[in-house]
Amino acid sequence: MAVAAKVPSLAAAGGGELQKIEALLGGSRILSRSLTNALDAHELLLHGLPASALDHLVGTLVVLGKNESLEKAVGMSLRTWQRRKDTPSKPLNQEQSGRAWKFAEILAKATDIFGSQAEAEQWLERPAVGLEQRRPIDLLGTPAGVELVEDHLDRLEYGVYA
Repeated sequence: MAVAAKVPSLAAAGGGELQKIEALLGGSRILSRSLTNALDAHELLLHGLPASALDHLVGTLVVLGKNESLEKAVGMSLRTWQRRKDTPSKPLNQEQSGRAWKFAEILAKATDIFGSQAEAEQWLERPAVGLEQRRPIDLLGTPAGVELVEDHLDRLEYGVYA
């Protein structure tokens, strides 16, 4: 999936959403720039997130472990992620950047809905009735699954559970 298709939801979101995603990825210190709009995010992803942004994201996880589910969500095996640590200056490719961004975006939205990052991560790990008893984290490996999770979060946000 093209990276550009991963950013449009930000155009509708407020600037606060963008800042939450930026913070999960290490902020302007790690990203080497401050993001003010969706086009800034697009340019960042186009050139690739710094590998340290993914390190920061994984390092901020409270409940989720470095496991197969997380690997699917960010599109990188644990072994590849560990090898990438040897070349921290090499940016992630566009697909890896987009998947890491999307995971951070979903985590930020779930955190807003559930009130804490720990609750959001627990929700990602639990089977959801609105997702036919599938765990949201397991659906993040494909664009269709990501869309299902985002739609489910929107329904939860507005109190529509079925």
